[in-house]
Amino acid sequence: MFPLLPLLLLLITTVQSQPSISPPSPPPPNLLLPSSDAVALLSFKSGADLNNKLLYTLNERFDYCQWQGVKCAQGRVVRFVLQSYSLRGEFPPDTLTRLDQLRVLSLHNNSLSGPIPDISHLQNLKSLFLNRNDFSGALPPSILSLHRLSVLDLSFNNFSGPIPLRLSALDRLTSLQLQSNRFNGTLPALNQSFLFVFNVSGNDLTGPVPPTLSRFDASAFQLNPGLCGEIVNRACSSRAPFFESRNASATSPASEPLVESAQSQGVVLSKPSPKNHKKTGLILGLAIGVALLIAGLLCLFAVARNRTKTITHEATKPSSINEGIDHIHTNPNPNAFRNETQVTEQRGMQYPGKVKTVDEFEQAQPRIPRSGNLVFCYGEAQLYSLEQLMRASAELLGRGTIGTTYKAVLDNQLIVTVKRLDAGKTAITSREAFDEHMDAVGGLRHPYLVPVRAYFQAKGERLVIYDYQPNGSLFNLIHGSKSTRAKPLHWTSCLKIAEDVAQGLAYIHQSSTLIHGNLKSSNVLLGGDFEACLTDYSLSFFADTSANEDPDSAGYKAPEIRKSSRRATSKSDVYAFGILLLELLTGKHPSQHPLLVPTDVPDWVRAMRDDDVGDDNQLGMLAEVACICSLTSPEQRPAMWQVLKMIQEIKESVMTEDNAGVGFSKQ
Repeated sequence: MFPLLPLLLLLITTVQSQPSISPPSPPPPNLLLPSSDAVALLSFKSGADLNNKLLYTLNERFDYCQWQGVKCAQGRVVRFVLQSYSLRGEFPPDTLTRLDQLRVLSLHNNSLSGPIPDISHLQNLKSLFLNRNDFSGALPPSILSLHRLSVLDLSFNNFSGPIPLRLSALDRLTSLQLQSNRFNGTLPALNQSFLFVFNVSGNDLTGPVPPTLSRFDASAFQLNPGLCGEIVNRACSSRAPFFESRNASATSPASEPLVESAQSQGVVLSKPSPKNHKKTGLILGLAIGVALLIAGLLCLFAVARNRTKTITHEATKPSSINEGIDHIHTNPNPNAFRNETQVTEQRGMQYPGKVKTVDEFEQAQPRIPRSGNLVFCYGEAQLYSLEQLMRASAELLGRGTIGTTYKAVLDNQLIVTVKRLDAGKTAITSREAFDEHMDAVGGLRHPYLVPVRAYFQAKGERLVIYDYQPNGSLFNLIHGSKSTRAKPLHWTSCLKIAEDVAQGLAYIHQSSTLIHGNLKSSNVLLGGDFEACLTDYSLSFFADTSANEDPDSAGYKAPEIRKSSRRATSKSDVYAFGILLLELLTGKHPSQHPLLVPTDVPDWVRAMRDDDVGDDNQLGMLAEVACICSLTSPEQRPAMWQVLKMIQEIKESVMTEDNAGVGFSKQ
């Protein structure tokens, strides 16, 4: 027996004499595994860059953010743009699809071939440019799940098969270019509200062009021999051949095996006898004759009844409307130009969710004579009569280029805005031309347009009725009252207003042949949520260009129409937008803008904003957009949809940097 204490001491001494084992030290930073984004980019290079044009090497963990075509935010790839890099190979699967923070992917103008892999994991993707390659196969179904996508360009490839109807589910699309491929089948009825760019020319499409796409130019559909419709100036075939082919097939020998097959299954098919055919024809003839007789009697009754109503209506119609118009004109409220804040609860004037066609509306509504009556636009409910409008209490809001504007409160407490056109300046427009033009203007509906609800003309008087906007004009917001010094708006507010106005203008240009023609800050009104809405659009059509120029509008006029009889164009609208954007950024009216070369404009904008320049980079980009829009040559100015895209890209960069800033602050 060993004593217990010496044994314990021996064990303790033995344990203490063992060398201590420390945990392994972490590897140096440059030995850490590369990020998944770097692996995705290298995997893509291995399959798509057989010519080894991309010099991608990874020495440090985040080196890939400096690689060609790569832009990162918070260590994640958000843009991958390899335009004209002479890439040759295929788009390998499970490579770029791992870049789940990717916003922009462009492989434009390379020599990539094969099908497009599944890209459904790129749920943040907003712009996809795969044009001018040699991709083939069907339009990738995975694209249809990218619900944030706004720009899709697959043009100049070898894609084939039908254009999926489900493309209409991508409701944020602003640009869809599928030209110069081998797509076939019918054209789906795409109905995206903000689809401003569309092209399917140079394919094998057949059938009629859907009415929802008729707003685009004929060049968007050319080189598709099978397409038909008014827009391509090719009549669609009648239905007669279809019925003939059915009759022919019914009597052809090819139908006999169907009878035999049915009999072999125990189903007896009796052949119709000639006697039954004669009886059936006699019965059908009698039925049709009786139906026609009844229909004729009903029509005669309806005509007689309508004639009686018309005579009664003419007998009770007011003999003159001058009293009402004079009431509006001579009794303005003494509180003119007051900033009205009351918001009406009568929202029945908002246009309905389901839009009727013109034909459907005309069938559903009684015919209204075109002269001497209030004509409601776009299927509007007739919430008030001309007599009610004439009795309304009125408040003068302002006098503009071609008329005077009033706020009218009807006896049912509905508030509308009434623009009374100047007879002297609009007399050159005939009654028929006024009706036709207002029909087109009244059909425009967009969140950033103040809708035209109705119009009226008789005895030299012309009125246009709009929704009332409670928060005043952009002019008042920028310049304030004369007693206060104008201060530029915060630059993010400028960005938001610029986007609103650009969307409204782009819609007018893309959805019709109309233009605004008189864009200025006083013609941009602020809605209930302070959204910027265009008003007085397309009314310059009625103005006599030889009349004296409005000094408030002179600064917005493009050089090509200034002091000339030339009409405004979409490019002169773009010029006016550029001047309006500078007014937003500087708080200076166009009459106070100095003559500067474009390169000096950003510095002038910064100087006018004192210390409030926000993000200097984005502010400079907005100033550059204004410069491009206001170039002297109209051919050098971009289209309005391109301007909108520039502004949205600036907005996107702001949001990306804000998100990155939030992420870094947490570390």
